[in-house]
Amino acid sequence: MENITKVYDGKITAVSDFSLEVADGRFMVIVGPSGCGKTTTLRLIAGLEKTTAGNIYIGDALANNIPPNDRDVAMVFQNYALYPHMTAYQNMAFALKMRKFPKAQIKKRIEEAGKLLGIEHLLSRKPKALSGGQRQRVALGKAIVRNPKAFLFDEPLSNLDAGMRLTMRAEIKALHQKLRITTIYVTHDQAEAMTLGERICVIRDGMIQQIANPMEVYEQPVNKFVAGFFGTPPMNFFKGRIKYEYDSICFKITGHTIVLPQHLKTQLDAYDDKEMVLGVRPENISHQQFVNQKNNEMTATVDIIEPIGNRADVYLSGPDSEKFIACSKPYTELKANDAVKMHIDMNKIHIFEPEPTGKNVTLNA
Repeated sequence: MENITKVYDGKITAVSDFSLEVADGRFMVIVGPSGCGKTTTLRLIAGLEKTTAGNIYIGDALANNIPPNDRDVAMVFQNYALYPHMTAYQNMAFALKMRKFPKAQIKKRIEEAGKLLGIEHLLSRKPKALSGGQRQRVALGKAIVRNPKAFLFDEPLSNLDAGMRLTMRAEIKALHQKLRITTIYVTHDQAEAMTLGERICVIRDGMIQQIANPMEVYEQPVNKFVAGFFGTPPMNFFKGRIKYEYDSICFKITGHTIVLPQHLKTQLDAYDDKEMVLGVRPENISHQQFVNQKNNEMTATVDIIEPIGNRADVYLSGPDSEKFIACSKPYTELKANDAVKMHIDMNKIHIFEPEPTGKNVTLNA
């Protein structure tokens, strides 16, 4: 996709100056909140929408004016898009029949896809006799038998319950590892994006925010939006002011002075005495001191503790009633209403400009 823009009715911009390259055989996830332009992007690739500006290439071919049927991409929809009066076999065969494939070849492809997806015994059933997960497998089968240049997934797991979503997520990942067909997968679920994507494209209001591998997006977010979108629980944000004091560089939050690492001096030189935002993930806040660190603590009161199983999420209030979350060991000694000192791992912090930019000024420090 090369500088793609899509405007509806001459005034609503769904996608703006969007440039994205997906290498052959790779798994790209496009992720962002509802209404940010994810599905529109997928429909533009599929040819179901026309671009307002820019070019789309599939392989070396300019695809702008190629009709959807001839783009050789297979789309898997959120609602499965199965014909209710046809069996699973007939649904999977339909596109091949339209392309005049020989019956023997259709049968062979469907049997292979059925075996791959574990639905051989379901091929004679109609969609109403299938569970949600089984219908999704048939929808995947419809795409696989076409052997396309690319798979396009439009939030395919959002109609499934939590347990089935996890199962299907693993199956889609295993399927890609076997077939190595270029895949573009759209979701609003950051956990899906992290677990499935070899690369992640984060978008907001139709504009790309960051393209990177999952851990880079998590550990090196380019701005406050990306930082807050990824992570469960989400990143904590503290408003404060950068201050240079003697040989130290500090972050002043109400009632607290947190000494920042010396290696950030160069990055933060231009922000002395400016209001900024300190970002810290919950796993990097603890009531126990981090090794070789000092002047990194905040007083707080424990509000509630949520046991999650492998950890406990501790919800706290700072002296100015600012709310934040820390992750603790599952059998934490902390209790509701405890007054505590919480320590920040200063090796894992981020400093952001205030909105509207929200730029991460501590990247590559």
